[in-house]
Amino acid sequence: MKNIFLKEEFHFMEGARSRWRELKYVGGVVYQFVKGFRALHFIGPCITVFGSARFKEDHPYYQLARDVSSKVSQLGFTVMTGGGPGIMEAANRGAQEAGGPSVGCNIVLPHEQHPNPYLDKYVNIEYFFVRKELLRKYSFGIITLPGGFGTLDELFETITLIQTGKIKRFPVVIMGIEYHQHIQEHIRTMTLEGTISPDDEELILFTDDVDEAIEHIRRHAEKSKILKLQPPRKANWVLGEKSLKRQA
Repeated sequence: MKNIFLKEEFHFMEGARSRWRELKYVGGVVYQFVKGFRALHFIGPCITVFGSARFKEDHPYYQLARDVSSKVSQLGFTVMTGGGPGIMEAANRGAQEAGGPSVGCNIVLPHEQHPNPYLDKYVNIEYFFVRKELLRKYSFGIITLPGGFGTLDELFETITLIQTGKIKRFPVVIMGIEYHQHIQEHIRTMTLEGTISPDDEELILFTDDVDEAIEHIRRHAEKSKILKLQPPRKANWVLGEKSLKRQA
């Protein structure tokens, strides 16, 4: 099944195809969304952590992700990531160590990305755009640590959706000031050139201070009452559903 989806996505960008092949592709997309909905329906309000899969355990950014995710769990949020190694593993690990729920939305690649061992629940998704929508759908906010093209894609697509009013405004935190210094400078350049509004800079908090990041998220959480307005959903055993249980 995995190879079928990868092949379909590869050929989708070739332009117009037969109506039947296009319909099959749409059906595969719908299937992936339904699969994600079923897997993630009970995870509760999340903070999603983005970051590179390539940082090892001894890297300072790995520890930073682990520390901030532990504090996120203590606020009462589920920590969700892309489910892979590196920063994602560190975030899921920090959540589990704090006794909080740890969830992953893993992407299936030609050279398969394996889910990390610190997940209470995860789902494998074949399409990047479906995965990004699922990561946003269940998130009250995002924390972005250093990463590559994929991390920046996830970050700036989310900011664009907030900026254009397509989704509600929520906390966006970028950590790793030195790594992101040129991005921060470019955002200021865009403001000076008028390609974004001065208010758009306020959509993002740049910080390396874990407590400042957590306080930023906490203020938004208290204002929106997100943790109080979303009571735990009950699983329907007839549909084969299982609730996500917090670690003992």
